[in-house]
Amino acid sequence: MAQYVVLIYEDEQGWISGDPATIEQGMKEHGAFAQTAGERLLGGQALQPTTTATTIRRDESGGFAVTDGPFVETKEALGGFYIIEAADLDEAVETAKQVPAPFGGVEVRPVQHYG
Repeated sequence: MAQYVVLIYEDEQGWISGDPATIEQGMKEHGAFAQTAGERLLGGQALQPTTTATTIRRDESGGFAVTDGPFVETKEALGGFYIIEAADLDEAVETAKQVPAPFGGVEVRPVQHYG
């Protein structure tokens, strides 16, 4: 079995200032996803808003530039992730289709293993 990360990209304002009933329903849907995924779900977490992000990049002199906030300004931001186990990409995609993302969508990527 291979491991895949399911990245959840959404408009975070939906979670920050959205209708409480919609937010509660979204949380229930994530709980239901975890139950449905069962042993295929290896882990996952929600992330704090992008206002808490710190971006680190190498500068031209070989040092580092550290800035507050995410590197790119977009409507949708990485809001959380799941790590799942699947036989192949097709199975991972079928599992990822069940991940609630009421304010955006998800991305599936294989986990890189070294050694």
